[in-house]
Order: sequence, then C-alpha cells, then structure tokens
Amino acid sequence: MRIIFAILTISLLVHTTGCSINHPVAQDYDAHLVKYGSEKNLPEADISGYYSIMPSTQTHNYQFRAATVGYAHVWIVEFGKILDKTLQAPYVQSAFGGLKKATNEEAEGVRIDFELEDYKFEHYRAFTTLNIKVFDLGKEIFSKTYSSEGVSQGGDMWVAGPFGMKTATLESTKSSIDKILEEFINDINSENIAAIKGSPHKASKPDAITGAP
Repeated sequence: MRIIFAILTISLLVHTTGCSINHPVAQDYDAHLVKYGSEKNLPEADISGYYSIMPSTQTHNYQFRAATVGYAHVWIVEFGKILDKTLQAPYVQSAFGGLKKATNEEAEGVRIDFELEDYKFEHYRAFTTLNIKVFDLGKEIFSKTYSSEGVSQGGDMWVAGPFGMKTATLESTKSSIDKILEEFINDINSENIAAIKGSPHKASKPDAITGAP
C-alpha cells in the first residue's frame, strides 16, 4: 500500500509541477553496443550495398514513463539513431559484407530502405514494426513489413534502478531490431536477390546462380 501511495504521490507531483528527469537513451547506445554487440550473430546476407533510413524514422521520438523507477523519469527512445548505430555495428556489417550509408537516393547499386511504422515500450519490452525495401538501381525489388517483440526486461527494470532501466530499454530495443534483421536476411537469401547485379560489393562474392566470382 505504501509503495502504491508513493507512486501516486510522485505521479501527482510530476503532473502538477512539470518536473521530470529526461533520459535520451540513444546517447548511451554506443557504449551498449561495445558491451553487448558481440552477443548476437546474424546469418550471412547474400547482398550488400547501401542503406537509407527514412526521414520520419530519423526524427522519431518516443517517450514513456515506468512505475518501476518512478514517474519522475522520462525515457526517450530515438529509434532512428539506435537503428543507424545498429546498422553500423560490426556484427551487422559483417553479416552484410559491408553496408554504407547512402548519401542520396541515386546511390549506385543495391539500396536498403528502413522505415519505422510503429514503436512502443510496454510490458517490460520493446515492440517494433519496420518496413524494409530493397532497390536495385532505383527499382524496387523487395518490400516487407516486419513486426517483432524485444526480450522482456522486467527483472532489470524492477531491481536495478534508473541505470538498469536504461540498459533494459536499449537491450529490448536492440533485440527487436536483431530479430527483424535476421528475418529479413533469411527472406532475401531465400528469394535469391543476390542474383541481382549492381551492388558495389558483389564483385567479391560468387554469383548466386553460376557460382562464378
């Protein structure tokens, strides 16, 4: 009863005074990747090239509060920044044989576009819906919307305080992205998209049909 009363009191103070502690978690994602990035191995993709993150995804900003650490804390998830850093992480770069961020829509070769359709953090985990399109020389050759659920972080959220909450938010968001990337790679490999020419990295990979370099 005392815990419930304390939570309600804090909530009332936050809403009446406007006082809050903001936590933009993407600022700490580089350090998170250094510590946890090697824990995930993705399958090897049959394509490589450029990637682009859509403008609405780049400017995405999702905010939430959690009773586990007190309603004075506001957790800010900028999904576009987290996705960009994930795509540049060594374990993702290794899976694709190198991905370069496109500077414009006219980038030569294969380009992979990422557009966030929905993100929320509920029930101790991240829920992500992401559309991925593949273009070859400007022509769309693949499009699919993926939905995933990050790993539950209830334990860290309840016992580890604000630091644990930050780690929990980043880890569940990362795991939801990893699940989508793994499913995407399996899809493009099964659909033989590697047979399409144009990727600046493909010269070093064997042709998917003939086996020739």
